[in-house]
Amino acid sequence: MGIFFAIDVMMALLFLAIGIFFYRSNGKAANYLTGYNMKTKEEREKHDETEMCKEYGKRMMFMSVPFIIGGAVDYKYAGTGTAIAWGIWIVMFILLLAHRNKREA
Repeated sequence: MGIFFAIDVMMALLFLAIGIFFYRSNGKAANYLTGYNMKTKEEREKHDETEMCKEYGKRMMFMSVPFIIGGAVDYKYAGTGTAIAWGIWIVMFILLLAHRNKREA
């Protein structure tokens, strides 16, 4: 039980920390978004970096929720919560990629 609970807690804390970093960065964390730092200055001016970082920060914080719930499930059923949390997270990640692809198209 302990290792699965620890994995869930560490992942939840990681996503919360990254989300808070992005949310509070005032647009400075935009360079850490994949591919964004490769855009030309003209392409970057089309985007509101502050709003974009806040949006991605919220998404990252929301991506910690499956691991928080998974930790609670792991307390009763060891390993089940972690598996469910990773499954939900993978779906959330695919939806994020689809959203980002649609946004940049």
